[in-house]
Amino acid sequence: MTCVQSATAPTPPPVLDDEAAGLLRADLLDAGYTVDHLAELLGDRASAALHRGQVLPADLATAGSADPAAVLARLFVLARPVDAAAVDTALPRTGAAGLLHSGLADRALPDGALRATCDLRPYGDERHTWWLASDLGEAATDGPLPTDHVLGVGGASTTLSSWTPRPQVDRALDLGTGGGVQALHLSTHAGHVVATDLSTRALAYARLTAALNDLTLDVRQGSLLEPVAGQTFDLVVSNPPFVITPRLAGVPLYEYRDGGAAGDALVGGLVDSLAAHLRPGGIAQLLANWELREGEDWHEHVEAWLEGTGLDAWVVQREVQDVAEYAETWVRDGGHRSGSVAFERLYGAWLADFASRGVESVGFGVVTLHRPTTPRAPWRDLVDVRTPVSSPMGPTVLAGLRARTWLAEHGDDDVLDVAWQVADDVTEERVGRPGAPDPAVIQVRQGGGLGRVLQLDTLAAGVVGACDGDLTARQLCAGLAVLTDTPPAAVETAVVPVLRELVKDGLLR
Repeated sequence: MTCVQSATAPTPPPVLDDEAAGLLRADLLDAGYTVDHLAELLGDRASAALHRGQVLPADLATAGSADPAAVLARLFVLARPVDAAAVDTALPRTGAAGLLHSGLADRALPDGALRATCDLRPYGDERHTWWLASDLGEAATDGPLPTDHVLGVGGASTTLSSWTPRPQVDRALDLGTGGGVQALHLSTHAGHVVATDLSTRALAYARLTAALNDLTLDVRQGSLLEPVAGQTFDLVVSNPPFVITPRLAGVPLYEYRDGGAAGDALVGGLVDSLAAHLRPGGIAQLLANWELREGEDWHEHVEAWLEGTGLDAWVVQREVQDVAEYAETWVRDGGHRSGSVAFERLYGAWLADFASRGVESVGFGVVTLHRPTTPRAPWRDLVDVRTPVSSPMGPTVLAGLRARTWLAEHGDDDVLDVAWQVADDVTEERVGRPGAPDPAVIQVRQGGGLGRVLQLDTLAAGVVGACDGDLTARQLCAGLAVLTDTPPAAVETAVVPVLRELVKDGLLR
């Protein structure tokens, strides 16, 4: 039996005071309710299925288990009724009575079994164990989601947390916090974290998540940047409501994904507004969708958002979907099953909306913005990378920002006067015909980061191959000029653009 959450009258979010949160936190730790232990209990197959939204394998893996973590997973993740005595054993300080008092559970059946009113599951990174509270998902509610649904950890939030650079900062903003996923990460490297959202329900869950993890968040309600008017930050992170949804009667607008603007105007406007909220040297990291009409270049579309902002920008397009595929994805995301009358109606509305604007496809990507510390022309780097990248990507993004900024602030002579060194993860590949005296292709391949592959000519390959940190690039060019009987200036002219390309993505350091 699953717990069905009404789409018209959802259960109010639970509330924990500091004392109750501390007791529950201690219970969860003692129960081993962690990401690693839960994965061990479920096994690879059930864990993977749960990640896809399929609960049956996890149900079978935990059925009958007396392990406290299994009991809690059945209650809070699988939304199965759990006997009150089992809850008392798994959470001895809190007990069934404590869950009922806080609103984390209610009575499921006449026999007194409890059912969860929300999803509460372990979450973490390499060094931290947290717990994240959100509304029960589609697999638990067994039907379309209410429009004020508060999402837990999803693909977009995982992508954003992976790509976010994490320098130690004074003030950070989680714009559109939802249940507080990004705020958890920000708490590890920011002195003060502000979390904003338009949704009252989302902010209630963000407060609950903060209480469970003994964190202090400055939680504010309002649309986008309105709650922080006149304030600046060292780091802004946002998983904004970027989904492109028809503004038509009968099409539900979900608070966690739909911002109310037509097309991709919300993200474009957000990019334009962020400059006023970044301190010099400040960084903004966000996800975005952009509409593409037939023959339209995505670089030009996104560049238009950046015009006049004065911000450096690094945009990585990760995916492009045909409008039909895009519509199918987001209609299903709302809990509507393929083939149902509601699915077909909404699917048609999406296609009609795209057709009305001549949109053929939708791009998805990661947008990194940076406010220069000194007056200069902003640099822009818009690249298409569909291949796998490092995880986490945050360290690569931070290093890439610093490298691109250094390159923007230094001329070619400065580049030549550095003793560069090839990064440890870079390999060289030479391809040629058997017996040929020279290779037809020379390229370098990056093992981490964006996985860049760059083809080099003979001169560039000669210089890069000698970059071991001892001699400057200028000295290497001079030596190569002698070996190839080429004027030194000609070698430098050929090599410097390649060096810049290699430096910006970390192949040379």
